[in-house]
Amino acid sequence: LHEDVAEDIEGEWLGKRVCGDINLGCCNNNTNTDATCGICDDSLGYNQRHPKMSRNHCPNRTVLGILNQDGTFCEYTLLPIQNLHQVPDTIPDEIAVFSEPLAAACRVVEQGLVKFRHDNAGGRGSGDRVAILGDGKLGLCVAEIVGREYLRCCRDCDEKAFPPPILFGRHERKLDLVKDSGVQTQLVSTCYSDDKQEKISPDHMNQYDVVIDATGNPNGLSLAMSLCRPMGTLVLKSTCAAGVKGFHSAPIVIDELMVVGSRCGPIDVALDLLENNSTDESENGGIPPLRMEKYMTKTFPLSQVREALEFAALKSTMKVQLVMTEE
Repeated sequence: LHEDVAEDIEGEWLGKRVCGDINLGCCNNNTNTDATCGICDDSLGYNQRHPKMSRNHCPNRTVLGILNQDGTFCEYTLLPIQNLHQVPDTIPDEIAVFSEPLAAACRVVEQGLVKFRHDNAGGRGSGDRVAILGDGKLGLCVAEIVGREYLRCCRDCDEKAFPPPILFGRHERKLDLVKDSGVQTQLVSTCYSDDKQEKISPDHMNQYDVVIDATGNPNGLSLAMSLCRPMGTLVLKSTCAAGVKGFHSAPIVIDELMVVGSRCGPIDVALDLLENNSTDESENGGIPPLRMEKYMTKTFPLSQVREALEFAALKSTMKVQLVMTEE
């Protein structure tokens, strides 16, 4: 409902292809003409300390396709020009539409939550040992971005001395999609030492500096806490409305874990990644090209939206795209 690429039909970008930030602050959400929250106009001074505060956290915001703002399953949608980002001519529509979920994955790096370093003198890598939980669409995007951040900083490092991030998931076929993206992959069952998956394996218990939960499952937080070392960081990408039965927060206190939410990210950075994406790895600094087309399962015209939604609900489906204009 909020991942789209469209042609601007009004204003200074007339005729240009655009993607949009999904958060509309109180100064541009079509309900008010002036900022009233103190965040959008920075009258409270938050943006000096938190540069992306106004982009994500207006308390009066509407959110495209999610909160009091119609989504994109339609021929026309409405966004203020402040939210628009021009799509480079080299990126086709079916790839540009991935800019929003990729931006959400980029937010983890933008927040400085994972840190990798390369020692040029010793040829060794250092920094955070990272685990990513969840092989759904968002978890795979996070793996694509965090894995490439590792390659950018440490591609010549000894993996045994400083291993890449590791993605834990439930489906081999999904894990295979990111095997060339700078991450290792394992089935989540390997995190446990028993068949009932009640006891965490010593190989993974408290072994990770940063654990990113993108399971979409409220129980993912319990596993994340077990994998994270004392004084480590839990990054929550899942927005689960349901609570966790039997959840205990004591490990967070006892192990002094830092729990950080991570939400919408930089669309412009995502578009740059999609544009500067040569098939020749030497032109990308040795980093594999980001091939988002592998996540597309099927495309439907808007007239078949019901069939598209039914197809999207199948477990075997990754991404379904709707084409709004039928030629």
